[in-house]
Amino acid sequence: MPELPEVEVVRAGLAPAVTGARVMGVSVFDERALTRHPGTGSDFEAALAGRSIRAAARRGKFLWLPLEPLAPGPATEALVGHLGMSGQLLLREPGAPLERHERVRIDLQHPVHGDLSIVFADQRTFGSLAIDPLVPTTDAAPGGFGSADPVVPTQVAHIARDPLDSAFDDAGFRRALARKDSAIKRVLLDQTVVSGIGNIYADEALWGARVHPETRASSLSTRAVNRLLAEVRAVLEKALAEGGTSFDAQYVNVNGQAGYFAHSLHAYGRTGQPCDRCGRPIVRVSFMNRSSHFCAGCQKLPRL
Repeated sequence: MPELPEVEVVRAGLAPAVTGARVMGVSVFDERALTRHPGTGSDFEAALAGRSIRAAARRGKFLWLPLEPLAPGPATEALVGHLGMSGQLLLREPGAPLERHERVRIDLQHPVHGDLSIVFADQRTFGSLAIDPLVPTTDAAPGGFGSADPVVPTQVAHIARDPLDSAFDDAGFRRALARKDSAIKRVLLDQTVVSGIGNIYADEALWGARVHPETRASSLSTRAVNRLLAEVRAVLEKALAEGGTSFDAQYVNVNGQAGYFAHSLHAYGRTGQPCDRCGRPIVRVSFMNRSSHFCAGCQKLPRL
């Protein structure tokens, strides 16, 4: 599943192409792409047609495009996107051939870039698009990266801020961990505690911080939590700089190009390979219907 770096790469690619653009037409080819939308495909098409887009915003793994209201005033609705396991948002020339697994196409007219199309393709159909109301943020800070407006879609309101968000509360994160007796990796994957971190970057950050993934979150010292948070940010920023992580053709940027952070991984997907720190083999264990990768030498589980 695309995590924060992959979704941010997509957001940054969309932003200059969609900000200020007007929706000229919408084609829904598969309504399974609208599972989070409260209406039908026809309703989705009609509700978007003629609207202008204000920005491209992101919180955690969610994207949204605030829409100009029908009457003068602040934005009250947004087009919300979640990529799920294999969703792609691609920029294409108008009239370009249908993409494989294309579910929705949105035709735009931009005052600078001219005509272009956003294509939503999704092989496994776990991703979604929806038109959703915007509500005020609880902390009055901007809703997400890419927009200064203190609003967020209702479908995203329960999602915590991510560690690269300027409004992320480090002290609040430490307090949340102190109340959690769950394994620290499970907490990192809880999008209501901290967003944007998935299996890949949790494994990488825990390796960097020398923390075993099954360590009880509440047992971590303040120094250990600070070190872990620093590693989370470092890993996310490096992955973002390298275009995200692509293991197959399912994650690409808006131009269809893969990221190359897979070449920088220290733990995830390196089962049996020597640890880059101590040389002991990276091990893989089952975790929440997926896997954890760590070094048993560098990341020891504390004794209770």
